[in-house]
Amino acid sequence: MLAADAWLDSSLYEFWQWLGRGYTRFQDFMSIFHVTGIKRFFVEIISDGFSFFAIGCVLMVALALPAFDATATGEFNEAENYSVVFLDRFGTEIGRRGIRSDDSVPLADMPDYLIKATLATEDRRFYDHFGIDVVGTLRALVTNASGERSTQGGSSITQQLAKNLFLSSERTLERKIIEAFLAVWLEWHYSKDDILKLYFDRAYMGGGNFGVVAAADYYFGKKVQDISLAEAAMMAGLFKAPGNYAPHVDLAAARGRANLVLSNMVASGFLTEGQVTAARRHPASAIDRIQDANSPNYFLDWAFEESKKIIVATQHASNNFVVRTTIDNTLQKYAEEAVISTVREGAEQYDVEQAAMVVTDTNGAVRAMVGGMDYAKSQFNRAIVSTRQPGSAYKIFVYSEAFEQLGLTPADVITDRPVCIGDWCPQNYGRSYKGSVTLASAFAQSLNTVPVTLSIKTGRDTIAALSHRMGLTADYPVTRSLALGVASVSVLDMTSSYAVLANHGYKTPAYGITRMTTLNGELVYELDPTAPKERLLSETTVANMNSMLRGVVTGGTGRRADIPGVPSVGKSGTTSSYRDAWFCGFTGNYVAAVWFGNDDYHPTNNLTGGTLPAVAWQKFMAYAHTNIDVLPVFGVDFVPEQTVVAETDPAAVEETIAERPPNLTPGAARKLVVLADLFNATLNAGGITTEARAAVPMATEGL
Repeated sequence: MLAADAWLDSSLYEFWQWLGRGYTRFQDFMSIFHVTGIKRFFVEIISDGFSFFAIGCVLMVALALPAFDATATGEFNEAENYSVVFLDRFGTEIGRRGIRSDDSVPLADMPDYLIKATLATEDRRFYDHFGIDVVGTLRALVTNASGERSTQGGSSITQQLAKNLFLSSERTLERKIIEAFLAVWLEWHYSKDDILKLYFDRAYMGGGNFGVVAAADYYFGKKVQDISLAEAAMMAGLFKAPGNYAPHVDLAAARGRANLVLSNMVASGFLTEGQVTAARRHPASAIDRIQDANSPNYFLDWAFEESKKIIVATQHASNNFVVRTTIDNTLQKYAEEAVISTVREGAEQYDVEQAAMVVTDTNGAVRAMVGGMDYAKSQFNRAIVSTRQPGSAYKIFVYSEAFEQLGLTPADVITDRPVCIGDWCPQNYGRSYKGSVTLASAFAQSLNTVPVTLSIKTGRDTIAALSHRMGLTADYPVTRSLALGVASVSVLDMTSSYAVLANHGYKTPAYGITRMTTLNGELVYELDPTAPKERLLSETTVANMNSMLRGVVTGGTGRRADIPGVPSVGKSGTTSSYRDAWFCGFTGNYVAAVWFGNDDYHPTNNLTGGTLPAVAWQKFMAYAHTNIDVLPVFGVDFVPEQTVVAETDPAAVEETIAERPPNLTPGAARKLVVLADLFNATLNAGGITTEARAAVPMATEGL
């Protein structure tokens, strides 16, 4: 035992001695790397650099994962493979969508000056960079920061191709990061010429054309091999903003852009000034495409997407179709005029830049769709995206559910007083309370505490469920503030929802296609107008809601929407911070929803739904109800004036009846007054013939 104890003690002693000697040797070794003074500064910088580099590598891998997913299948976004001719409700062609593309021309057969013009304008260092033009990106950032407009973008051709092949048109920082990784992936897997060929074939060139081959035929009626230098410069100017520089939209802008492209070619050393002089003096001219520019393009984009769903569902073998739509070109022009004029009149005062409108008949047929102020500048359709909050326009769901579930009526009295759900306590617009009020009065004044109280009684889940049944398609969280319209909706969905009330409580989804055939006349799809509809609300609830909506127009927040001689009903909506303003409503003939706001979500200058949106809605409805039979609204005590047509007596002697002169715009009336003054001045001067003197009173009568 003593021997064992001695062995254990000596072993432990030797182990600790060995460990100490090892640690001493380690310290001696590490002392080699110990630095002081200025050397220590550089060592710390390098050490931190390696640390941040490692962190950056991990971050890059995390950001690159979506790009890896996009390339995992090895498949590109499908090019449009359908050609659709669209007709309006009366059978007149209004536009085309789908394939105008041709990838049969190899890169070697394309004009050299087209390639040079594209490289000079879009990516001068295309053959030198690795997919991302760092120099070009920095230049674009500096240019944007200085407020200047650059003729050459910051994204490389490879990045633009990556967006076309893999991504959507969404503009976010995340998409730009994914785009950069995809650009590098393309550079690894394809040659520069392959990338350029794909770019020429897949780029959108405006007017529904994809690729330079289709664009050359569409704009100039030529094969791409036969275009001139001036035409090539004009086409090269389309890649970044085809809506702004398409020659059939704005020929002057297209020629100005082409001139900049020619300057870029000279600056890049591809051509000399003498070589481009002829192209400057004789700019390109495009085939007349005025009819395409005046088409209801926002509606056609939406109808094309709906057409593709029908084609896929029917699994039809043809690629060429004719589609009869519900659009009414006259009402479409009325809607565009109402929206655009109202935005321009109030843009400065209210700091608002965009608006959208959807109009249907009371059965859901879309008669007009305005997706923005200018399709040429932005093809983003604000009428169909579910990204906006409706504010008080959402309250129709709250009150409808209360009427259905609780058996309330507009005459029932409720107390407008402070109400809280947890720590959330909503307030009315004026931060005051009315005390005992009827539901009709609370609805007309758009009080906030009342619908919140009703939502507590009915449950918020049932309100959300009703809103989805009535027409809202986007999912949204059911929160405490749901009763005040904190939900994601689209203008199209709000129109469908209000159409339920206009259509006696039946489900009335908006639709834009009534018939589809192939070019040979083979029937692919036809709407069944007699198909049964689901009843969502009782007639009693519909009558109650419509009477309250009428009260909003006659004595509530929507008084600007009132139309003399027409039973108009509706509801305004304004979101927090004044980011969105709405007016949704209907008559016995049409249903319409209007939205005003800004694309970047910055607040307007105190714009409410009862101001510009109601004005635009009223403008359109006043136009639309001219010279038509005004139909009543169910539940509204309003009798439209009926047009009386007197029966004529064939034996009676015809008498000349003075006809009322046509309506004049204020500007035209002023011009006629000035003209009358000129006539009178000439009369007084004696410089007019006897025949003309007799005609002057007739010309000036009634001015």
